[in-house]
Amino acid sequence: MRGWAVVECGEPLQNIELPLAEPVGEEVLVEVTHCGVCHSDLHIWEGSYDMGSRGKMSLKDRGVVLPLAMGHEIVGRVAKLGPDAKGVKVGDLRIVFPWLGCGKCNRCQSGQDNMCQVAARSMGVFQNGGYATHVMARSPNHLIAFDGIDPAVAATYACSGVTVYSAIQKVLPLPPETPIVVVGAGGLGLNAIEILKALGHKRIVSVDISAEKLDGAKKAGATDTLQAGGEDTTARLVALCGGPVEAVIDLVNGTQTARFAIDALGKGGKLIQVGLFGGEMNVPLPLMATKALTIRGSYVGNPQELREVVGLAQQGKLSPLPVSTTPASEVNNVLNRLKDGKINGRVVLTAA
Repeated sequence: MRGWAVVECGEPLQNIELPLAEPVGEEVLVEVTHCGVCHSDLHIWEGSYDMGSRGKMSLKDRGVVLPLAMGHEIVGRVAKLGPDAKGVKVGDLRIVFPWLGCGKCNRCQSGQDNMCQVAARSMGVFQNGGYATHVMARSPNHLIAFDGIDPAVAATYACSGVTVYSAIQKVLPLPPETPIVVVGAGGLGLNAIEILKALGHKRIVSVDISAEKLDGAKKAGATDTLQAGGEDTTARLVALCGGPVEAVIDLVNGTQTARFAIDALGKGGKLIQVGLFGGEMNVPLPLMATKALTIRGSYVGNPQELREVVGLAQQGKLSPLPVSTTPASEVNNVLNRLKDGKINGRVVLTAA
């Protein structure tokens, strides 16, 4: 198979030949038709993660090996079945669940593949992903039907959709009129607004540094918006919400956003950290106890959560975020536009 791969970090992706295995056991070979370009791909392309005072974490530190075809928001057609694969047939169009673990531990066996502590094998991170012509699904259980949904939109649910859905589940239930703050109004932020609406939540506060992205959030259904920046961000956020906040979902998760988010929380408040922007958080420890705060990370989601997101869309409860498509050959241009903050919504690569 061929794929647009990171051969050297920071340099343009190259279209190269990559190994293609035969499916064994329950494995299913899938020919990629669509693959979303996610902001987290930039960290792999650039080669490191900002760990604050602990310096940089390199790809090698994380276990990523080059060359690598990135891409984890994948839709494709079943091309070949392993001898034990059942429940799909050649030609079926499916979303591919990408957040794989070892496949054998208790967490993987219970459907919590994304929380595997034995061996992370996520597509587009630890094995070749959707920027290649083919990917290998571990089993038909990781292939999700999405009848009635545009394939380009369906692809985004494999990361953007399931990631925010899983994060939202960590703050619910809350009364529908209680403000839930969503930090970041990019692809993840717009999907979070749509999913909160689909789940019946009425008060959604979008925070971003970009006025243009906040306009998009308002159009998507955010009831309130706040342009972050300056030492008064926390005060303005608390005033907008009518008091200290009960729930913040930080889809950026950088030093500055973590600071104003934690400072805005009231007693019993929850901060769910999702993004990989980087940096570190300094929290006065007595506040953790006296305000009974929860700070919790949220890493993508599991196959059942992905099915639930697709179900919301199929029921007509989930409006698609803005998606544009472009040939996979344009991937370098897309990554540069994403890096420069010039993409609203999601760009999905299509097979030639």
